[in-house]
Amino acid sequence: MAVKIRLKRMGKIRAPYYRIVVADSRTKRDGRVIEEIGKYHPTEQPSFIEVDSERAQYWLSVGAQPSEQVTALLKLTGDWGKFKGDKDAVSTVQVKAPKVPFEIDDAKKSVVKPKAEKKAEPVAEPVEAPAAADAEAAEAPAADAE
Repeated sequence: MAVKIRLKRMGKIRAPYYRIVVADSRTKRDGRVIEEIGKYHPTEQPSFIEVDSERAQYWLSVGAQPSEQVTALLKLTGDWGKFKGDKDAVSTVQVKAPKVPFEIDDAKKSVVKPKAEKKAEPVAEPVEAPAAADAEAAEAPAADAE
């Protein structure tokens, strides 16, 4: 069985990202794979490249053939040099700078206005119904009784 190390395309239209996979050479590009050994996101600045070096070395040692694109990625990560016998091979992959945590500037005034406290309104006592309404209410039950 001929084994290849190649890219498996994922993502949306015009927003690709790839997984570096080990697959049989006869399978489809995005078909069944033997193992996933890395990720590649070309649209980020700088490009995100992550390869499991130990597994890449293993598959190269048992005869897996990398595609052109994967060979270029392995050269960037230093795995290709290690495979070819260069003990001093190092990764030249650029990593994204860590995001600076947000800090509040005490010199600036707050844009948000403080909420004004609401004054407690006096509770109005319920107004008693007029005496005429009470008289009608008293007569109605008596009329129902007859």
